[in-house]
Amino acid sequence: MKLRKNIQLGKINLLVFFFLIVFANNLFSNEKNLSGNFVELKVLDKVSSKNYTINIKIGEEKIFKNISIKPLKCKNSEFDDNPEIIAYLQVKNLKNIGNDEVFVFNGWTFSSSPSINTFDHPVYDLWLIRCIH
Repeated sequence: MKLRKNIQLGKINLLVFFFLIVFANNLFSNEKNLSGNFVELKVLDKVSSKNYTINIKIGEEKIFKNISIKPLKCKNSEFDDNPEIIAYLQVKNLKNIGNDEVFVFNGWTFSSSPSINTFDHPVYDLWLIRCIH
């Protein structure tokens, strides 16, 4: 009888111990949420030479003049001394509906090096500014 109570007490202590480890890990974790809820983009209209700043919620599509922009991910870097912001964007040209290409741009873009994966459009240029939480 006494052995059975000790086993039950041991199981309860073990359960409480694991709960405290998980709770303490979440409480004292230094890991930051690096992904954003919105992406901030700078759009240059090459015809009128005007800059526009637009904010788009991740996963939602925004129509800007003749293009449709849909950000799927946006992340800030962990390093404060050399911040890097990356975003996965899908851009469609709404003017050429009969065009076989689905996306004008579909890929990752980098704030510090937009030339790595360039957005090539005859009328618009896009630059990633930041991720907004």
